[in-house]
Amino acid sequence: MLLNPRQLEAFRLVMLCGSVTGAALALKVSQPAVSRLIRDLEVRSGIELFERRGNHLLPTPEAALLLAEVERYAYGIQAVSNFAEELRRRRRGMLHVVALPAMAMGFLPRFVASFIEGRSLESVHVHGMPSHLVIEAVASGQAEIGLAAAPAERPGLNLEPLNSRAVLIVPRGHRLARRTAVTAKDLAGERFISLVEPTIFTARTQTMFADVPRETVVTTPLSGIACSLVAAGTGIAIVDPFSPTDFQDHGVVALRFEPPIDVQISIVTSAHRRLSAVSQEFIEALRAHVMRIGQRRRRFG
Repeated sequence: MLLNPRQLEAFRLVMLCGSVTGAALALKVSQPAVSRLIRDLEVRSGIELFERRGNHLLPTPEAALLLAEVERYAYGIQAVSNFAEELRRRRRGMLHVVALPAMAMGFLPRFVASFIEGRSLESVHVHGMPSHLVIEAVASGQAEIGLAAAPAERPGLNLEPLNSRAVLIVPRGHRLARRTAVTAKDLAGERFISLVEPTIFTARTQTMFADVPRETVVTTPLSGIACSLVAAGTGIAIVDPFSPTDFQDHGVVALRFEPPIDVQISIVTSAHRRLSAVSQEFIEALRAHVMRIGQRRRRFG
């Protein structure tokens, strides 16, 4: 036996308001309409819910017991409504991005700032975490978009490589600053700021310099820190092509490194959940931004 939701709502309001009149006002219907809903509920359920004494309805003990269940039902309906509203808001104006620290503390904040300018977004969340946690955050639905040094495949996820190549960054005035491109042999004897985060990118970089003498003066897991140290004249570094863009006013020169080293950063999204409109726009803007970086001349500043 399925009870009618409209009848249950009328019953709930009669109980909470203490009268048919109050329930009718809350439902915006006539008093006879409320009385009819209550009678139909009693017939359908086979339970006497009220004693009729003149124009008054007196709840029976069964009515009090039923009210507790109806309240739980009403709470559940409200929870579902709230959830639906949250989903609607997410599609309209919520952006949640997680990225590996080198990007979250590097170019990403400036890119996000330019993206949200002129857009009416209700909330924007940007978090930095290791790549494996980025993968899990997107897979579990905690975030819609991830930027990570991701594996080639992961069940349940879409991985879109950004096809970016590492660059060598040197201080303005460095002996190599006017070169178009450099190789590992050109850097023999140089003072290096080395990235130590365990990725395929750093592993390949180390392999290329296996037979080239160089002095590592500072190690760091973050490209942004490496860029700051290069700007300060501490040494040179090989980093992703995104981070140097934040140092264009700090005397940092970016050079093409040969043979190319793929940074292998991917845009990570769920294969099972449709992206919100704002997330789709964000990814399109990010693709265009990466393309501009790839086409940009060697100098940043």
